Amino acid sequence: GPAKAPTPAPPFRRVDIALGCSYVGEDVRGLLHASGGSSSEHPATLVLRGISVRDDGNLDDVTEYKVPQENPDSSSPIVFEASAQSVSIPHAESMLHADCDGEEVNCEISPYSFQRPGKGPCHTSWFMATLQLSGGISIALVLRGPHCSSWEEEHDATLHPKLRIPMSKEGTLLTTVEFQSSSCNTSLHTHLGSSVTLDCRFALAPSSSLSSLEWRRQHQGSGRSLFWYQVGSTGPAAEPKVHVDVVELLGTGDASLSLQGVSVGDEGTYICLVSTLLHQAQHIIQLHVAEPPRVHVIPAVVSFERDVTTTLTCSIAGYYPLDVSVSWTQKTPEDDAEIPLSNARFSSHRQSQDGTYSITSYLSISSATARAPATYSCHVSHVALAEPISVSAHLKAPEQTGSEGLVGGFIATVIFIVVLFIVLRRRAAKPKSEQLLRASE
Repeated sequence: GPAKAPTPAPPFRRVDIALGCSYVGEDVRGLLHASGGSSSEHPATLVLRGISVRDDGNLDDVTEYKVPQENPDSSSPIVFEASAQSVSIPHAESMLHADCDGEEVNCEISPYSFQRPGKGPCHTSWFMATLQLSGGISIALVLRGPHCSSWEEEHDATLHPKLRIPMSKEGTLLTTVEFQSSSCNTSLHTHLGSSVTLDCRFALAPSSSLSSLEWRRQHQGSGRSLFWYQVGSTGPAAEPKVHVDVVELLGTGDASLSLQGVSVGDEGTYICLVSTLLHQAQHIIQLHVAEPPRVHVIPAVVSFERDVTTTLTCSIAGYYPLDVSVSWTQKTPEDDAEIPLSNARFSSHRQSQDGTYSITSYLSISSATARAPATYSCHVSHVALAEPISVSAHLKAPEQTGSEGLVGGFIATVIFIVVLFIVLRRRAAKPKSEQLLRASE
């Protein structure tokens, strides 16, 4: 039949996204708070105006944001209206539907640079909005605040009661998004030898341009630069195993770092630093390396004589990180459940050249106290395992040998002779009974 036409993509629609935030910054009046610090935290709202999102049919109840009040005072929430006409806002659908999806959005706004009033001509104020979604997405927005060309214009303008910068008639601060960067994975888990991509992207307004990109790694108090690229230079400086596509960086704003052949030494905190001539945004990504253990129990089958102690060995090797849980259980056909055992012994942890660890556990089984047949299991739990690994050894019933075998053979022989004697005696008595019967006739 005729091929079906592809399903058309959902149309786009512009909506307002309002996020509850905290404004954290220096008090513009320079007052020290009761806590003794020179910073303040104040309730705020970030309103992203006219953001383009896919209309999947669930936007009927989305309405334009209305400013709750027109005459704010110093205790009112600070409302930042942000226009993003020249810079796309990433992960807009996730922020819009965060409440419905059960996802939390942590929003913090702070001054990036600030010119206090009373110190000459008014300059543009800049703010940094940092958004963290509980699903692992991080977004940084550099907001250009209201500005004036001279102190006289600022003097005539209506100033915000707390920040003392020009505000709109509705009592909001009108800003524009000049620079955004994002990462969709603030925490990653990977295995040894794998390849992983640390996501970092950005977009700039036409008035801004990329200056440099740097990737750094920090771990256990030390840090180093992995990748550095300065726009206009001959090429990037990069360590082995790492790669950033410079063509994509300059063309689409994709600053993601690819890491090949992950080792234990690659674990740590990675920082993506995107810089323009005026501003810098960073994203922090935690890379966790985890490798599951290999577990073996020897011997797999045990059959022993009385008064002999057998040792089971559970070898756990090749795991990372260090923490591992090892336990033993016993189960016989008469047991409804496995019985935990507490008489196991352990070696010390050993670390191999690749950074992974190993440990050995020993379980001694005495024929004087053990019940056979039975199954002895070594259970291993580790962060790299979805569920514990269990490896078992089987204890066979002791075989009869030595004097026990002779006694058993002697008893069997005696029984055989007695049975044979009875059978032969009955056969000898049968002819006599037949002769007596004939004589009587």
